[in-house]
Amino acid sequence: MTSLDTVLDKDGVRLTVDDAVATVTLTNPAKRNAQSPALWRALTEAGRALPGSVRVVVLRGEGVSFSAGLDRQAFTPEGFDGEPSFLDMGRGPEAELDAVIAEYQEAFTWWRRNDIVSIAAVQGHAIGAGFQLALACDLRIVAEDVQFAMRETSLGLVPDLTGTHPLVHLVGYARALEICATGRFVHAAEAERTGLANLVVPAAELEGAARDLAGALITAPRDAVIETKALIAGAVSRTYEEQRVAERAAQGRRLRDLSGTAD
Repeated sequence: MTSLDTVLDKDGVRLTVDDAVATVTLTNPAKRNAQSPALWRALTEAGRALPGSVRVVVLRGEGVSFSAGLDRQAFTPEGFDGEPSFLDMGRGPEAELDAVIAEYQEAFTWWRRNDIVSIAAVQGHAIGAGFQLALACDLRIVAEDVQFAMRETSLGLVPDLTGTHPLVHLVGYARALEICATGRFVHAAEAERTGLANLVVPAAELEGAARDLAGALITAPRDAVIETKALIAGAVSRTYEEQRVAERAAQGRRLRDLSGTAD
């Protein structure tokens, strides 16, 4: 794979690869990178198209906003061209509606695969589906002008694009409920204080900060990072004793591999 190879460019999503680092860019700044089913399918395709050499994926949005959330055209009677409107979907069979939402969620699930580390570089608005897309990543670097908000409840909906699980684990139940139920904005200082953001930088430095973090993440041996990510990701559902066992098993695998006696 050559440097800056464009692997995919469609429906508001562009995937480029530079050796071990891939960049997924939302490319509709005129609409503040508003999201649609076509964009979600393109994001899913980007995840499936990642070359095996990729270790870090940076997610960014062109323009002044990361993503202003769901394109409101979804709630009009005509919906999107070639797509059922959300209003029509609500009138259909429950099993079909569940299957459609599950398909949409696939755009948000692959970012936490053990074989990659994902970084969201977030500026301006990250609203609703935009907030959930940032939450889908392992790490978040944000610009000083960032504005997170979960606005689904104001539309009579719930956050359904996998954002509630990471939000609760990052900020706790009470704050997550308050953020979602009120739809209020979370700005950079609060995002950093509560763990939503790993780092806050001036907007002009956002791209460079994401590039620096990506570079730092690929300095350690890949297998060690994969094992460590899996170990940390599983810690939230394990007891202390279960985590001790998991640590011993992971370290045993690493030592056997380093000594050339791996199974």
